[in-house]
Amino acid sequence: MSLGIFEMHISEGVLSAPVLAGCGAFAAAGVGVGLAKMREEDVVTTAMLTSALFVATLIRVPVGPSAVHLILNGLAGLILGWRVFPAFAVALLLQATLFGFGGFSTLGVNVLILALPGFVCYYVFGAAARKVPLHSVFWVGAAAGGLAIFIGGLLLAGTLITTGEGFTVLAAAVLLAHFPVMVVEALVTGMALSFLRKVRPETLLKRFDDARFAGEGS
Repeated sequence: MSLGIFEMHISEGVLSAPVLAGCGAFAAAGVGVGLAKMREEDVVTTAMLTSALFVATLIRVPVGPSAVHLILNGLAGLILGWRVFPAFAVALLLQATLFGFGGFSTLGVNVLILALPGFVCYYVFGAAARKVPLHSVFWVGAAAGGLAIFIGGLLLAGTLITTGEGFTVLAAAVLLAHFPVMVVEALVTGMALSFLRKVRPETLLKRFDDARFAGEGS
């Protein structure tokens, strides 16, 4: 039976109520901002990325008593920005409803663990993803993919430690289990970003509509 922890999907009954409530509030705020920033022309791209996230996180590789899987939150963050929050919210809600992965009480914490790292990558690597020479864009994507998994692992470990001291060893195991995932995510995100820059560069250019990017790409 999967523990529902190493795979960055925390199952119900693991975390304390205050942790669930706090993470749920932050996740709800992120979803609200993401929906507020979503324009009519963003709906199709967001829906396509939501479908990709839904499928990617269903493909699990057994690791001991649990499993790990692709997340693609770094790539999703680079393309969607704030909209990565509602994208993951819908994907995880469908997984909980259709397959029982994660759970409804843990939906907020799971959204936060997966979406927040993608949002961070949006601000750290967003401009570089659009502007660096084509031959260097792979390394931008690789850095974003690896960083997103590392941040997600830290968030997951943090929720476990906050829940109780007995989870400290498990939190360390979570980080170790995701180092191989960081490498795979870095390679996949780097290749995907390189492909987008070659074939559909406007996918990146259209997404950066926050105030700090106003006037760019016009």
